[in-house]
This record gives sequence, C-alpha cells and structure tokens, in this order.
Amino acid sequence: MNVTQILFWLLSALTVFSALVVITRKNPVYSVLWLIITFISISGHYILLNAQFLAVVNVIVYAGAIMVLFLFVIMLMNLNADAEPQKNKWLQFAGVIAGGCLALVIIAALKNVDAKARIAETGSDIGLIENLGKVLFTQYVLPFEISSVLFLSAMVGAVVIGKKN
Repeated sequence: MNVTQILFWLLSALTVFSALVVITRKNPVYSVLWLIITFISISGHYILLNAQFLAVVNVIVYAGAIMVLFLFVIMLMNLNADAEPQKNKWLQFAGVIAGGCLALVIIAALKNVDAKARIAETGSDIGLIENLGKVLFTQYVLPFEISSVLFLSAMVGAVVIGKKN
C-alpha cells in the first residue's frame, strides 16, 4: 500500500465516523461541529483526487460560511430537550427504512463503477483551476449563467421577504 491509499482509508474512516456522530448526537451544536469535521475530511478526498479548487471551496463555503449560519440558527432557536416534542416510533422506523432504501440505491449505483479506469482516462490535472475555468466558460457557459441568475433572484427574494413594511 502506498501513502495515497493509506490516506484514502484514513480519511474514509474519519468521514464515516464523523458523519455517524453527526446523526447520533442529541445536542445540535455538537452535530454541527462534527459536520465541520466531515466536510474537512471530504476536502481531503478532493485533494487526493487532485481537485484542489473543490477542496478549497468546500472548506471555505461549507465548513466555513454554511456551518457558521447553522450554528447561528441553532443558537437563535434556543433548542433544549425539555421543550422538544416526543417523536413517534413509527416515524423513526420510517426514517430507518428510508435510509436503508437510500443505501441500497447508492450501492446499486456504485456496483459497476470502475473508478481507476475513469481517473486514468481523464488525466492527472483535471481538477486544476485553469482547466476547470476553461471547461466552465466554454462548454458549460449557459448553465453557469442561468445558475447565476437563479442565485441573484434568490437573493432578491430573500431581501423582499426579510424587508419590514
């Protein structure tokens, strides 16, 4: 085993462990903190795949900005266990069944994937910012611009909703 494989397995174990801790914590603040660790370990996977731009964006946007918003909302809501309503056992059972179905779909989708062949086909510099920019602004320029208009309309909608009369 080389260093890349060892790092992959360590990051994978850390990702799975921290994601499991996210969903098993009763305190939502601890769940958000473990979610930050999950995002950082996923960024490590991006670096192993030579997608440095995605790794940096993942850390800045998700582990940084989005998690700060999550913590702010959780602390603003002032959640405590005494005021929380009891969950129905059937609802929990339905959640377990839905999660199991999702796991089966993911396993079925990944059954025939040959990742080594795809990485060998694409080359080693596919995740670099220069190549990403060339593809984004030549081949995918229309979807990129449509998504920017969508984000702009969402921001305008948030301002209109948040504005007081």
